[in-house]
Amino acid sequence: MARIDILLPVKNGKDYLAEAIDSVIAQTYTDWRLLVLDHGSTDGSVEMAQAYRARDSRIEVHSFPQAKGLSGLLNCGIDIADCEFIMRHDADDICLPDRMALTLAAFEAQPECIVVSGQADVIDAAGNKLEDLLLPVGTARIGAASLFRNPVSHPASTLRFDPVQKMGVRYGVDILKILPENERIDVPSLAEDYFLFGQLAILGKVTNLPQKLLKYRWHGKNVSITSFTEQMEVSLAISRSLTRSFCTMHNLPWFDPAPFCNHGGILMDVGGKRNFDAEFENMAHSVRKVFGASPEIERELRYRKAISTRNWASLLWRYNRFRSGDITETGEWHAVRGWLVRQYPGKRRIRVAPELV
Repeated sequence: MARIDILLPVKNGKDYLAEAIDSVIAQTYTDWRLLVLDHGSTDGSVEMAQAYRARDSRIEVHSFPQAKGLSGLLNCGIDIADCEFIMRHDADDICLPDRMALTLAAFEAQPECIVVSGQADVIDAAGNKLEDLLLPVGTARIGAASLFRNPVSHPASTLRFDPVQKMGVRYGVDILKILPENERIDVPSLAEDYFLFGQLAILGKVTNLPQKLLKYRWHGKNVSITSFTEQMEVSLAISRSLTRSFCTMHNLPWFDPAPFCNHGGILMDVGGKRNFDAEFENMAHSVRKVFGASPEIERELRYRKAISTRNWASLLWRYNRFRSGDITETGEWHAVRGWLVRQYPGKRRIRVAPELV
């Protein structure tokens, strides 16, 4: 049994698969097993992975062509895992050499955490750096942020396997079971990682390292490009489900997170309303009551306050005031800029049904 099992799902990913596998082999930590999970590839991906297997017995190739979406494929990987930690790695990304060592040190330092992820470089198809993927750090901050977006990089994540087994953690399903059964949602694809990590985050079980762990490849075949609108709709449904569970857990009145979300680097048009300051105060009260009024939480709330308007002049003024005192993270400026651009005639907005607004 290896200490780390790495789940690497692939479907026709031959173009980048060799780099992905090579980056695992190059790790400074060596007690691992790589589980290549094939989802019915026809481009030679399986044959490439099998060739690596012939050279390194730590690599295994498993085919699950009938798995239901990425959630089902990853759950198949969890079912065959036998380890202390499960690490995620995508077929088009590149692990930095000390990713495993840094992650294991974080688990040792924070034994209460079930998930550890971290920062990344965003690269293009050719491997050129585009930007930094900058995400929040700290369990409380990530718990609060998870109500409004996914603050965890799935490809950089690792899970502690024992609580995964004990809690029945699986992708795409409601593992908290706090809501009535008819109110629980299933997420078979598009944002299955957000649903899983969000549930664990509101329990205070997720953290991000400040260090970079991988190079995340951004190209035209990313799901966030090919299925953008659908992914935003699913992400908002998850935010609302997480908020319902969060409020139910702590006996708080429910608030709609939609006005304060920045999924995919966008702000949503919620019923055409232009000011959500009153709703912000109710939301902030609940967040502070559960997570405390620490500097980290106040930083999160300053950004949510900045985007609680849909008046372009007020939004720009609030954001500039926020930026003058805080380092911006991935998706924050994009959301503000995207809203301003969409005010031009002919530009499409993401509209969602209002709930408690």
